[in-house]
Amino acid sequence: MRKFSWMLLVLLAFLVYADDEKAVVVGSAKELKGVTAKKIVWKKDGAKMVRIPASDTIKPFWMDATEITVGQFKKFLESSGHKPEEPIDWDDVSECSPTEKHPMIYVNWHDATAYAKWAGKRLPTEEEWEFAARGGLVNKEYSWGNDESLIRDYANCWGTDGKDKWDKTTAPVGSLKPNGYGLFDMAGNTNEWCQDWYNRNRDTKVFRGGGWAYDACLLWVANRNGTDPSYGGILNGFRCVSGLP
Repeated sequence: MRKFSWMLLVLLAFLVYADDEKAVVVGSAKELKGVTAKKIVWKKDGAKMVRIPASDTIKPFWMDATEITVGQFKKFLESSGHKPEEPIDWDDVSECSPTEKHPMIYVNWHDATAYAKWAGKRLPTEEEWEFAARGGLVNKEYSWGNDESLIRDYANCWGTDGKDKWDKTTAPVGSLKPNGYGLFDMAGNTNEWCQDWYNRNRDTKVFRGGGWAYDACLLWVANRNGTDPSYGGILNGFRCVSGLP
């Protein structure tokens, strides 16, 4: 019985490895032309990306399946030589994102944009972000539908009935269920920067999705917020996209 169990584990490991080997690795937006797979791996930062279909006003594009992690952001800083506007206090980061698999926080809009440029990608427009967050659902309140009782399955947010698996911290990316397009944490975990200005004064940039300290009532998919692009708060993170040529 033990021998059978051991052989089964080896087989499963082989299948996972084989699946990773088949992943389409893409290095630039130009290379996306002709790619038919629904999931790819972005060569520069190793991010897994999923294809988002076109809408009436948006061309199809690819989006990071998860928020950019602490590990990915450290690799960016080491490889690019980029110096954040405000030095990052890694002790502060580790209090809420303690491992390299947790989402990067304390990131302002300028540093998020610099990362995207380094990776050969960009930040999503606000329209792209909301369309992707809906995961193919139409006129639903949340990225998973209208049932707020399911929030703990999809979003790391302020505790439900006093229970919170990640109390006062982010969750490792991909810990919860994805939406219909295969995107994780489109509600909760971190706020996510978008390209757009929040208002006509052009003094604040949009962030969407809500962070781990948000109450469930603030995680509805159409909710929008904005802040100074130089502000890298404890809840602020991001993910990237790439458009098809």
